[in-house]
Amino acid sequence: MKGMSRRGVIASGGALLALPRTVRADDYPARRVTFIVPFPPGGPVDTTGREIAQYLSSKWGQPVIVENRPGADAVIGAQNVAASPPDGYTVLVCAIHHSVHPSVKAKLPYDLLKDFRPVSGGATFPIIVVANKDAPFDNVRELIAYAKANPGKLAYGSAGVGGGTHLAGEMFKSLAGVDILHVAHRGSAPAMTSVLGNHVQLMFADGPTAIPQVEAKTVKAIAVGSPRRSELVPDIPTMIEEGLPGYECYSWAGIVVPAATPAPVVARLNAGIVEALRDPGVKERLRRVAAEAAPQSPEEFGAFMAGEIAKWAKVARDAKMTPE
Repeated sequence: MKGMSRRGVIASGGALLALPRTVRADDYPARRVTFIVPFPPGGPVDTTGREIAQYLSSKWGQPVIVENRPGADAVIGAQNVAASPPDGYTVLVCAIHHSVHPSVKAKLPYDLLKDFRPVSGGATFPIIVVANKDAPFDNVRELIAYAKANPGKLAYGSAGVGGGTHLAGEMFKSLAGVDILHVAHRGSAPAMTSVLGNHVQLMFADGPTAIPQVEAKTVKAIAVGSPRRSELVPDIPTMIEEGLPGYECYSWAGIVVPAATPAPVVARLNAGIVEALRDPGVKERLRRVAAEAAPQSPEEFGAFMAGEIAKWAKVARDAKMTPE
């Protein structure tokens, strides 16, 4: 303390009090844990969070609840968690949106990689390229050939500017070297309605929106964006299989906590989440909302998030998208 002013001692003491206490893995959780889902109830990300929370609540004997805090394209909920105490009692169910945001939003109140600590992957949701049933192509090669022969004639719908279904289309345009018009909608359902009505000919659709239409044969299934065929729609080939190397695009959800959360808490959370996502009942219920369980270690999920941010940054640059 020698040489330090009284004001400096008080400031130092305050900083020490702000640090999270040392936590042993078997001490956690000692009270209610809250999973923040930054989307409205009912979607696949929400379902993923609820399935994990319900399993952990039963396993731990402590309430694990889900709170929906939508707003600003999932920014508000993430901001709430970033500002929460780093003690493992407030958890964020993040999504593909959060890896796209750094490339399309000029000012974010947090940094996904610096202000959060990865815990585990949660689930993946296939992005399926679908076309109007009367479209003059049936596969990726025919689609690319038609688009090149008719530049600017085709249009694809998305759930909104800057989202996964938008950038999935921009990635296709860049890799395939085609000129296709983007038409943004207020959500996936209106975009699919436009495909059904042939107002747009294509959609890079999330699984929950696409699969019912594919099964009903009201649209053509062209390809899935994941690097491997989806267990949910195993008969639909991948973009890579269809001759478009480098195309890798799917939606996802994962679990993160504030960056200063102690390692024992992260390990405890990871172990519980991985166990939940390997449970046959949880996996089956996720499949019903077109989701595939995707447990990961904290290190794996951290590397995955960094890779997603870099991938979408390149897509945004290639599409000459200006952050707004």
